[in-house]
Amino acid sequence: MATPHIAAKDGDFAKVVLMPGDPLRAEWIAKTFLKDAKLVTSTRNVYGYTGYTKNGKRISVMASGMGMPSIGIYSYELFAFYGVESIIRIGTAGAYQKDIGLGDVILAEGSCTDSNWMGRYDLKGGTYSAVASFPLLLSAYQAAKELGKNVHVGNVLSADGYYDADPDYWKKWAGLSVLGVEMESYALYANAATLKKNALCILTVSNSFFGGEEMSAEQRQNGLVDMVEVAIRTAEDFA
Repeated sequence: MATPHIAAKDGDFAKVVLMPGDPLRAEWIAKTFLKDAKLVTSTRNVYGYTGYTKNGKRISVMASGMGMPSIGIYSYELFAFYGVESIIRIGTAGAYQKDIGLGDVILAEGSCTDSNWMGRYDLKGGTYSAVASFPLLLSAYQAAKELGKNVHVGNVLSADGYYDADPDYWKKWAGLSVLGVEMESYALYANAATLKKNALCILTVSNSFFGGEEMSAEQRQNGLVDMVEVAIRTAEDFA
């Protein structure tokens, strides 16, 4: 059945969904890595596809948009109304640690946040620790190692803002051994926990807060391929 933000029919989505932020990246992944990929939703130009990997595993890929409110909506509807069991976010991140290089892969074992995402849950002043699903995390780590990727596992910051008034704000999180920053994982992990589903965030490091380094267009493309290969290997274990 259609939801307010997804026009797919029952059964259109696989049990596992890869979720990049960019709709065009979702389209690229579907056309590059999946066979017989079918467009199952395009509401608001947020594309969702379902197809088969080269090993014959049925998986889906759908964009999330940017930020926690956006991925919060799409992941909730996929989990709650379309029978999706696992969502693997694939995106980019800025590195907070010197030993993390451009193009490296980060597996977000846990997600910190400066958001008030959990405020509506009335936790009486408590702080909810949003974490990945361990079976997905373990599978992704093993896949990354087998594929020879430079992989780091740990906490990331899921931030509400891209630009900050304090240019040194990031150093506080880096001092707590946070690996890098992105904008979606916390809401995804919280939704998965609420609905008893599985979630993981896999990130390509596209820039570093040390020296302002950024990936070139060619490096970004190759880095994304590395990340997608890890994500697909992981998805196949749960398809």
